[in-house]
Amino acid sequence: MIASDRISAFDVVLPSPIPHKGQVLNQTAAYFLRATADIVPNWLIDVPDPNVSVGWRCEPYPVEMVVRGYLAGHAWRTYREGGRLLCGVTLPDGLRENDRLPTPIITPTTKAHEGHDEDISREQIIEQGLVSEADYGQLEHYALALFERGTQMAAERGLLLVDTKYEFGKRDDQIFLIDEVHTPDSSRYFYADQYEDNQQQNRPQKQLSKEFVREWLIFNNFQGKEGQTIPPMSDEWIAQISARYVELYETVTGQVFTPADLTNPTARMETSILRAINTYQ
Repeated sequence: MIASDRISAFDVVLPSPIPHKGQVLNQTAAYFLRATADIVPNWLIDVPDPNVSVGWRCEPYPVEMVVRGYLAGHAWRTYREGGRLLCGVTLPDGLRENDRLPTPIITPTTKAHEGHDEDISREQIIEQGLVSEADYGQLEHYALALFERGTQMAAERGLLLVDTKYEFGKRDDQIFLIDEVHTPDSSRYFYADQYEDNQQQNRPQKQLSKEFVREWLIFNNFQGKEGQTIPPMSDEWIAQISARYVELYETVTGQVFTPADLTNPTARMETSILRAINTYQ
């Protein structure tokens, strides 16, 4: 699996790559996959290159398990427009943006091959036969346990894990955690030391996530809808996005980011992949 520097939002791939983004995603995911392997088996075998992971091929479930601990992002936009039922989960009245929810909730989405993922409830998933009731119960258990571990690890770094998504698959009739875990593309973090004061003062929370890219697109009248045009991305804006990704990696993992050589990344990755193939044949 190669993590490229492409970036997407609202299910649209933006035209400009973000330097080192793929490396950040790959290394962050590997860090958390290794740190949660005691909770659920996962697909990762090895990371032979900063942008490459080798893992087990699994048959994915056609749903994403989104876990939310705070009212932010899509959940807040739905709530702000009057919605109180999200994926079959009833939200209480009187909440503000970024408020902590009474308990973490699971708000699954479909995993669309084309177009946008769609909100879906537990009952609909089982009724439509997307996941069996027994398997879905296990996915819920794993998702909440992973979120609890992610919350604990974030707290150790002075962060709040706001929401995230998990994907699962099956291999030899066993459930595996697949894809990326607790990365800036799959998760949202707040800074813990600023959270309470910002909420009391009705100030926006500083986020470590890809949400700032979505907010920039919304501000520039793009949400992936028909007829909308992707706004141009300046070199300065691209550099800012890259810096935010590196900041998240170092803040979340506590490790210093060492940029990979970008002189000829394709050749570098090909060499790494061929070495891995020879190793695991």
